[in-house]
Amino acid sequence: MPFCGSCGAQVEGRFCAKCGASVVEGASAPPPPSSGPAAGPNANPVAAPMQDNVASALCYVLGFITGIVFLVMEPYSKNRAIRFHAFQSIFLSVALIALEIVLGFILTVLPWSLYFTVWRLFGLAWFALWVFTIYSAYQGKTLLLPIVGPLAQKQAQS
Repeated sequence: MPFCGSCGAQVEGRFCAKCGASVVEGASAPPPPSSGPAAGPNANPVAAPMQDNVASALCYVLGFITGIVFLVMEPYSKNRAIRFHAFQSIFLSVALIALEIVLGFILTVLPWSLYFTVWRLFGLAWFALWVFTIYSAYQGKTLLLPIVGPLAQKQAQS
């Protein structure tokens, strides 16, 4: 039985059913795949995609930047769990930026020592939330944050 010269599938007839290439009569079996690594300057090894939990955790690392990156990258943009974490990262980053602006205006009426104390506590709380979201996503948990979580779920569904 002949084999396709393009994809290596067995062919019945003049055209390959798998890739549609024309098959020459008397074609022999395709060469066996090499067991070693590809050699030469044009060898492009294809990397396997990341696991879902790693990609989900990386969505939070740089906030909305990595959220957008994972929404654009092809194998991850189709995964609902990764899309959820990417959208939640984007919405959380935007909410924190807006909260920082509002908090900055409100705290200006306080004395300097109280201003810096509240600002540091806010920064510490933000840092703890950031680490917790990364850790939860890496564990494979879906942490639904208030306000931004349901928005992220709606966006991940569509």
